Amino acid sequence: MRRGHFELFRPVCPYCLTARGALAPLVIGQVLHEEAGHIIEGVLHCADPDCFLEYPIIDAIPFLVPDLRRFLSDHLFQVSMREDLSATIEGLLGDSCGPGSAFDATRAQLSSYAWGHYADLDPLEQPDGAPGGSLLDCLAQGLALLSAPPAGPVLDLGCAVGRTSFALAAATGGPVLGVDLNVAMLRLAQRVLRHGAVRYPRRRIGIIYDRRDFPVDLPGAAAVDFWACDALALPFEPHRFGLAAALNVLDCVASPRDLLQGLSRVLTPGGDLILSTPYDWSPAATPLECWIGGHSQRGPTRGDPEPFLRTLLTPGAHPLAVPGLSLVGECESVPWQVRLHARSRVHYRSHLVALRASGAQDPAPQGGGPAASEREC
Repeated sequence: MRRGHFELFRPVCPYCLTARGALAPLVIGQVLHEEAGHIIEGVLHCADPDCFLEYPIIDAIPFLVPDLRRFLSDHLFQVSMREDLSATIEGLLGDSCGPGSAFDATRAQLSSYAWGHYADLDPLEQPDGAPGGSLLDCLAQGLALLSAPPAGPVLDLGCAVGRTSFALAAATGGPVLGVDLNVAMLRLAQRVLRHGAVRYPRRRIGIIYDRRDFPVDLPGAAAVDFWACDALALPFEPHRFGLAAALNVLDCVASPRDLLQGLSRVLTPGGDLILSTPYDWSPAATPLECWIGGHSQRGPTRGDPEPFLRTLLTPGAHPLAVPGLSLVGECESVPWQVRLHARSRVHYRSHLVALRASGAQDPAPQGGGPAASEREC
């Protein structure tokens, strides 16, 4: 955790925020290991004497979630993972644990995400191996929908292994905070940030992985940091960010509407939001009744997600319309591919939208749908 980012973003206690609606500031309680302005190991605590909960910093990642005890219990395997194992020993562990184990699932996730974020920088990647239709293309199209650069810091929600955070810093020239809940991916992002190197297990087939380890020099790295935060309980005061990006996150949370509402809260009035989603719903992540489209084909939108999302983003158009956000542009089909292994890739078509925050707490008068001035791809 960079000291400068902590001082700039001034996080609040996530428990007090969600349980009491209180904006209780966090303070640095103890620093156990620090390097060049990065607190590698330490403790943050709530300044409210009625709370005083502690939040650990582990491997330079502060863990700012409302139910910390449950989170650490559920994710202890990833939190306590080692990074100093050779590829040989890591492969032996993978063979011993076998497919479907927590160890294998973590490696498979790291393989897919790290390839999608950094394959274009890998000197050993084959010419046809680099991602086409990548998250960087999606981000670039999202930024092109905005009328002006953001005024204020940037939040990269669901940053995964971090490439979009670096790209946002390079594009905006301002400070960027990448947040996610996947500890293994945040640890990889912090390695890139602090050591300028990408190291990950690239899945070949089955449980066979090849170690990838290569240096990278990413513009804007000095302005980036990565924290573990819950997307539905962002531990920040209102109006903290001038721009937020949430690429392929909407269909990965328990309540998509709460995600939109939370982003509206932390954006400055006039701030922008770039959001994309392939609407790849799963009941394991999102209860069926919270899906935006994908069900109720007898309803007004016949189950199609795009018009339903537009309705939710049009003030007064729906009882659950999200106040404080308005649609300013969209691309209905942005390609995005995910590599599973050497012989398998998933090709998504994400719906990309650009939104603007008004800062209003109440819905605006009812509109008649997207404005004529909206940009389109």
